[in-house]
Amino acid sequence: MTTATTDERTLAELQREHGPALLHFLLGLTFGDRQRAEDLMQETLVRAWQHPEAFDAPYESMRPWLFTVARRLAIDARRSRRARPTEVSDAVLESAPAHENTADTAVRALDVRQAVRTLSPEHRAVLVQIYFRGLSVGETAEALGIPAGTVKSRSYYALRLLSRHLPGYSSRSSSSSSASRQTASATST
Repeated sequence: MTTATTDERTLAELQREHGPALLHFLLGLTFGDRQRAEDLMQETLVRAWQHPEAFDAPYESMRPWLFTVARRLAIDARRSRRARPTEVSDAVLESAPAHENTADTAVRALDVRQAVRTLSPEHRAVLVQIYFRGLSVGETAEALGIPAGTVKSRSYYALRLLSRHLPGYSSRSSSSSSASRQTASATST
């Protein structure tokens, strides 16, 4: 079974005669997007190639048929773009913030838990209230039944102890403490 198609010469003549006007019409329908307009024009000409019976219609010109097909194709294309998610370009992906590796986050959380376990119950209770439950110093003092100054002191010393047990902090704390030791020894001599 052979499907009849429009011959090449007729199709080339159709494109020569109506192509510029059709492209201009499609540019208006695509809001100036030349690539989409050219794609729609090509699809319109494919339809003309697939339907040679359109050339036998009682029209003086093929332009109304071409414009109708092009308009319907543009409407269908717009509807299909709305139905699917928007496309993401490389520029959008490059500007998106990189998500932290969840394995690294989990390892850090385990390190913090292990370090918190090394604290005394008093120091741990203060840190839990302030950092894990988000209470203020006053709210923590009220919850634990201790003065606000004690809350501040315990949180300070608890954080210092944590810095010794957490990976990546010991080098900073030891370098800053050695620097302060050197300064202290220089001032005493």
